[in-house]
Amino acid sequence: MTDQAVDAGGTKVSKKGRRPAAGSAPTESQFLGRTRELKGLRVDIERTGLDTLAGRKAPRARVLLIAGKPGSGRTALAAELVRQVADSYPDGVLRARLTEPDGTPVPTERTARDLLGALELTAPAGADEDELSEALREALATRRMLLLLDDAADAEQVDALLPETPDCLVVAVSRGPLTGISDVRPCTLGGLDTKSALELLGRYTGSVRITVDPRAAEGLVEICAAQPAALVLAGAWLAHRPKSAVADLAKQLHTDGDDGPVLERVFRFAYTALSSTAARTLRLLSLAPAGLVDPHTASALAGCSVGAARTSLDDFARLGFLRPVESPLPQYEVPGCLLPLLRALTETDDRPAELQLARARMLERTVRLLVSCRAITETDSSPAREKLAGMPRTLRFPNPRAAADWLTIRQPALLAAARLAVADGELDTLARRLMAALVRAMVAHVGTQAAAADLYGIHRLVLDVAERRNLPRERAAALLNLADLDARTGRTTEALARYRAALDAGREANDPYATGRAMESVGGAHQELGDYDRAADWYGRALAQRLARDEREDAARLHGRIATAHTYAGRYGEALRNWRSAVTGYRRTGDVPGQARALSEMARVQEYAGRPEESLATCQEAVEWARRADDVRLQAALQLRLADTLDRLGDPAAARLHRGAAERMLGEEAPEDDSAREHDANACEIRSASTED
Repeated sequence: MTDQAVDAGGTKVSKKGRRPAAGSAPTESQFLGRTRELKGLRVDIERTGLDTLAGRKAPRARVLLIAGKPGSGRTALAAELVRQVADSYPDGVLRARLTEPDGTPVPTERTARDLLGALELTAPAGADEDELSEALREALATRRMLLLLDDAADAEQVDALLPETPDCLVVAVSRGPLTGISDVRPCTLGGLDTKSALELLGRYTGSVRITVDPRAAEGLVEICAAQPAALVLAGAWLAHRPKSAVADLAKQLHTDGDDGPVLERVFRFAYTALSSTAARTLRLLSLAPAGLVDPHTASALAGCSVGAARTSLDDFARLGFLRPVESPLPQYEVPGCLLPLLRALTETDDRPAELQLARARMLERTVRLLVSCRAITETDSSPAREKLAGMPRTLRFPNPRAAADWLTIRQPALLAAARLAVADGELDTLARRLMAALVRAMVAHVGTQAAAADLYGIHRLVLDVAERRNLPRERAAALLNLADLDARTGRTTEALARYRAALDAGREANDPYATGRAMESVGGAHQELGDYDRAADWYGRALAQRLARDEREDAARLHGRIATAHTYAGRYGEALRNWRSAVTGYRRTGDVPGQARALSEMARVQEYAGRPEESLATCQEAVEWARRADDVRLQAALQLRLADTLDRLGDPAAARLHRGAAERMLGEEAPEDDSAREHDANACEIRSASTED
């Protein structure tokens, strides 16, 4: 991960010192003050930590704790410490925020998965907290890394992520002490020293306004309690009013009294200077998912144009109310220390109906952007082109790459939007549309396998809404999707339980597709668990439904699945009868490739049953149908099978001819072709299962 420094105002900047968005007041990034705290923290790194019981070196990573109120610059200090010592940890730096902008602790499951993703390691979709924490510890066991865990809510959050190696270092940021983690000495922050505080003010106001009246500047620092967040707001207010003296601001703040925390008083003063329209827009930004705002989000919340929203966001960043996020797209963060203040204002100044309408506009805009994001990948489709053409220009993406980049950059906010919409409970229709659009966009740009973990979380949200609203059809769909992801990651028992629940929901909804798919999937789960009798039984139930609905293609496929279950169980007679039915079904529907594959499997079963002559004849017929289907890989695999059968029948010359034919089809490495490898693997697997039975 690319290291980032954070200045006293908390704005992320690159190593080259370039800010991610124009308009922020300071022109350079340089950490201010905290010399004593940094020195103490660095000394603490070198201090020998001992296991309090055994008196030996602790087996876990050392934890350095930086404690302070929001707005005290605690995250900035942690980032500066990380910057200074990062070279001692050659495997890199990992960062995670452990609390949501609304104060809700982030589930350890999500944090561990994100950290594994940063290490370019994948964890199974649906893995629980213990599995993911253990996977993270295993990944860090052989690495020398530094972890920055920001805004920890309690010791349990940090403890669950601690590497089991003293070669790693954890820097934790919290409001208070983390009782329960051994050998932790907190570095508790107050205000900046006066010199650093004055320098921070000067970054916004210019040095002249500080030097012409140093006593007034020192008085302003004292009123702000030298808190970085308060000083940023005060400095930005002065920068916006070049004719106002520092003494004027100090006097006004002093006149307002000292009721309440200092940050709240300075924020209230800066906020009251806004126009009513700007003040309303700023309040509504507190509704932004994950505290991340882009022009579209601000536009939808405030009910204004995208251009006007972009101008407002730039203005708010200059005034210290927002922090620009380093990103190829314009994006801003609402500082965590200001979010509670903004939310308190929405409760007093905005009617609940207005806030709900703003949320609805934001979700509707997000849905339309996701629809556009997916539609740009389907430009060959006439409906997709019509859909794109009917959208406003501001909602269209210029090309698929731009849409994919937007999806990647905004993904944390999009997932947070889905979680918030479901938690709201009053916008379930929009929540369902949002999740459906998000799934389609992620599958289109990322793929089902790569996005499996996020899709798993979305399907769980869909299930929550379906259960709350008593929507059996959607409950069945969500359960089927979750079960499929469970099955792909080897949690077959969990998948089986969900497939059964999906079957019940499908029957309740009178949904033949869901019930048929659930019955077939129950059979597949039993087959995976080695219960071939139950597998064949459930496949048979699904087949009966398909036949009753005259769904011939699915019926032919299910005959093949029943045959496979019987083959695994060593019941070759039953298997052959079902393969014959499958061949007949494919022939009636005109599915030439399906007929070729079914004949191929039928020949294989005949071989297992000890009928080489029948297998030879069936295999030759399968070759002809594979040729008609233009399936070169299947032809090559069948030629190899013919060669094996002829060898067993004592005709090596003919066997060589068929192997030569396979080589001509796929080249000299034909025996290593995927189809051939699949043929050999399946043969070994079925023979093994038959032997065990």
